[in-house]
Amino acid sequence: MTAVLFDFSGTLCRAESIESWLRAALTTTGTTLSEPQFDSIADALEVAGALPGGAEPNAVPEELAGAWAERDRDAAAHRAAYTGLARQVPLPVDDLYDALYDRHMAPAAWAPYPDALPVLQELRERGIAVGIVSNIGWDLRPVFREHGLDPYVDAYVLSYEHGIRKPDAGLFALACAELGVEPGRTLMVGDDRAKDGGAAAIGCRVHFVDHLPVDARPDALLPVLDLL
Repeated sequence: MTAVLFDFSGTLCRAESIESWLRAALTTTGTTLSEPQFDSIADALEVAGALPGGAEPNAVPEELAGAWAERDRDAAAHRAAYTGLARQVPLPVDDLYDALYDRHMAPAAWAPYPDALPVLQELRERGIAVGIVSNIGWDLRPVFREHGLDPYVDAYVLSYEHGIRKPDAGLFALACAELGVEPGRTLMVGDDRAKDGGAAAIGCRVHFVDHLPVDARPDALLPVLDLL
């Protein structure tokens, strides 16, 4: 193998909890809630699927169907979809909806898995090219810079920057082309068998990890090093 492609959310990094996300937005807006209010709102936001990188919505309202379908191909649609989901939950201050969306893009809202940095460092030492291939509606590069992962990444191929998303094989082909590697000598690592598995269509080998909390998955990426 001459290159490894990684998914972002659930593979290299994990979004913060719904409670942490909500508390950060409350702090930003100077809003206070009683504990019963907080618990009720956090539960409702989770059911609504309002946290990008968190739980999927139980149902997408008809008026958001268009934005939801395009959320990973267009930044404006991504914001509209997720703020729209959040607006299914009554909040005491209107500014909270934008604060919640903005918070999920903050580097502090994401934590790398414990083995992410060591694996990326080892790949660099072995001369293996690394690309990030993500279905996403915003620029995740600041997250990688803040957590010290960026120096080990050679290319970012983000769905919203190209207007296509996984499992479309075109996104993986773009990543291989940007790295200057052959798909047949490339490994794709992700947590979604349907989406990340699309890399197999162009000849990439595929390896899956489970989308678990950071403290519950300390070393699932280490086997990647044995697959090269």
